Amino acid sequence: MTVFEAATGPGETPPADAVAPRDSTPAAPTSVARLNATIRDFIARWNTVWVEGEITAWNVRAGNVFARLKDTQSDAQISIRIWSSVRARIPADLGVGDHVVAAVKADYFVKSGDFSFAVSAMKHVGLGDQLERLEKLRQQLRREGLFDSARKKRLPFLPHVIGLITGERSDAEKDVHRNAELRWPQVRFRTEYAAVQGDRCVPDTLAALRRLDADPEVDVIIIARGGGDPQTLLGFSDERLVRAVSAATTPVVSAIGHENDHPLLDDVADLRASTPTDAAKRVVPDVGEQRALIAQLRSRSTSRLTQRLTHDIAQLEQLRSRPVLRSPDPIIDSRAQELWLTQARGRDALTRRLDDAGRRTGELRAALRALSPAATLARGYAIAHLDGGVILRDAADAPRGAALTITVDRGSVAARSEGEIEEGS
Repeated sequence: MTVFEAATGPGETPPADAVAPRDSTPAAPTSVARLNATIRDFIARWNTVWVEGEITAWNVRAGNVFARLKDTQSDAQISIRIWSSVRARIPADLGVGDHVVAAVKADYFVKSGDFSFAVSAMKHVGLGDQLERLEKLRQQLRREGLFDSARKKRLPFLPHVIGLITGERSDAEKDVHRNAELRWPQVRFRTEYAAVQGDRCVPDTLAALRRLDADPEVDVIIIARGGGDPQTLLGFSDERLVRAVSAATTPVVSAIGHENDHPLLDDVADLRASTPTDAAKRVVPDVGEQRALIAQLRSRSTSRLTQRLTHDIAQLEQLRSRPVLRSPDPIIDSRAQELWLTQARGRDALTRRLDDAGRRTGELRAALRALSPAATLARGYAIAHLDGGVILRDAADAPRGAALTITVDRGSVAARSEGEIEEGS
């Protein structure tokens, strides 16, 4: 607290800082600093107040929020400040237009004379309590990985049958059918009607989802509903429905409300469409665009093929223009002469080898003849054989009267032994 002390003598006018606001007079006014300090000290004794109102301004600077809160029944407003440390503890989706209740404590800045309230707590009123619970559920499902892009299934390029869950005779149904048929006239739908708000919303939608997911012909499922206030869209943030969509085997597209609406179904669905019309455009390809794309691809293929053929023809002409391909006779003639010389050398070498082999064969034949017994017999010798083919080498081995076979150069004769040869004969 600022302390002001008087420093005047008798009969002198006291300085402004020394005059309390309640004691001020035209002759002895108080100072602005003394007035602001008095106001601040008075306000500092106020306790925290819970106040209800509507946020009309919401400005974030350096992590802090400077906002205004308006009375719900009149034009009365107050300025509020939310420090970054407090902002981390309040709902993250607060903004202009929200109906809230806040715990505020008055604060007065002496230097500028500004009066505002510091917020220590803030939450939605009524629907805000539900939104706060939904925000906690959103954080839980995110931690479980239900919002991860890795688990989201890809939509088919051209679905044969589209499953549609929507209200009966609703504008959302008409929008999806009209825009899908404009893009691809042969598109087919299997529509399951369900309550899109109220107590029957969640059970009807769950039952329709189970039927369409079990149908093998359905390639993609669209859950569509027109816009509405946040209260009517709460069914599409129900935990049972969100988990059922996450467990579905068929890709699911969420088309709930308008661009600003954001139920939990949008986060868990395989694709979020801003509106039912946007869902039809993103699920069904445009036949005109596909035809144009095919024409473009054909043109590009023709151009690339023509370019490749032109390039190859030019390369072929370049090769044909080279001397070696334009007139190959000299190369063939030179190779033919080389081949004739090679053949002649081979023929000469083979003839020499054969002559050498013939001479060697004659030499071996002569040597073999010189060593042959037939050559010995031709010189007048004979060979005596006993029965059994045993060659007689000693006359003593042939007893008297033994049959002998005498082999000579030309044939053989039979004979008998005359007895033992006398010694010395």
